Amino acid sequence: MTNNSTSRFSDRVNNYVKYRPGYPPEVIGHLEKECRLSAGSVVADVGSGTGIFTKLLLEKGYTVYAVEPNEPMRQAADGLLGNNPGYHSVNGTAEATGLTAKTIDLLVCAQAFHWFNTPGTKAEFKRILKPSGQVALIWNNRDVEADAFATAYELLLQQQSGDYERVNHQNLSETDFVNFYHDGKYSLVKFHNQQVFDFEELAGRAFSSSYVPAEETEAGQHFKASLRELFDSYNRHGKVIFRYQTEVYLGKV
Repeated sequence: MTNNSTSRFSDRVNNYVKYRPGYPPEVIGHLEKECRLSAGSVVADVGSGTGIFTKLLLEKGYTVYAVEPNEPMRQAADGLLGNNPGYHSVNGTAEATGLTAKTIDLLVCAQAFHWFNTPGTKAEFKRILKPSGQVALIWNNRDVEADAFATAYELLLQQQSGDYERVNHQNLSETDFVNFYHDGKYSLVKFHNQQVFDFEELAGRAFSSSYVPAEETEAGQHFKASLRELFDSYNRHGKVIFRYQTEVYLGKV
């Protein structure tokens, strides 16, 4: 995990907490079934951010080690989840989690793996997982062709977000997953997810993304004005919808 990928969300934390999507409950059900999780299971959430997925795991009674190198994001998670006895906050990276070898039943990376897809990450995951342990790589992927608004929003990002194309997690290819998972074997399951926004919420969701210009900058204000035009053109009764496909990759490493 590079210094840039570690720090780039530091000024986005408030919007991240408020406006990033959660995950469908079916995701946890799928992991419970396929990984045979029980109340005593130990899960590592690597790149845990503000704890969006960590919270779902804790609600199921698992012991969760939330590994996050970005201090503002980790502190946000600590504030939300720190009173849960199953929650363990870890200042670590994907390549150096600091966790004990062969102690983890399930390792999850929710909206994070594209930041640390490296050989060092795979080696560290193999070190901390139990022999039967698996890795779940999870993303909420915006459906950019869901409707005219989704298509227009995607075009706006391409036009006004400097490194959107470079850091887009959909740059990962099938080859990346084949190389990551043991013997190239993994399952992929998809679930539907969505968020409904008024304009303030839409802007907050947009500015939670590290590739969108910071709101207080001139470029950020220009982006916000363009976003307002999109909203005014496409909203229905003062709302627009972000539709997602939540993808869950699962296998051994």
